[in-house]
Amino acid sequence: MTPGLFLLLSVAGGVGAALRLVVDGSVRSRLGDRLPWATAIINVSGSLLLGVLTGLLTRGLPEAVLLVLGVGLLGGYTTFSTASVEAVRLAQRRRWAASLGYGLGVLVLSVAAAALGIAVAA
Repeated sequence: MTPGLFLLLSVAGGVGAALRLVVDGSVRSRLGDRLPWATAIINVSGSLLLGVLTGLLTRGLPEAVLLVLGVGLLGGYTTFSTASVEAVRLAQRRRWAASLGYGLGVLVLSVAAAALGIAVAA
């Protein structure tokens, strides 16, 4: 990896994290925080976009672009570790159905969104 590519990757990761903060705040202000909708929306939309980027590889998208946008930007934007913690927090509050539904829902929807992104772009 060249120093320039490393720098771009790092900056993209920071931009992705800042974007996540903006989207999180916007969603929470509209939907509240009874359920962690913001993290779910972030992860599903990030998976869709990563699927699109991955699908574009077959159309000649340079791997460096996938690295910067996929690993950097979308890696900073998505937050599956937070989704896991939020599912555990729901369980700790004895909201068993919400915890199970949220954990499985985010996983299934994110994989489906990635597959849709690949299909649309390929």
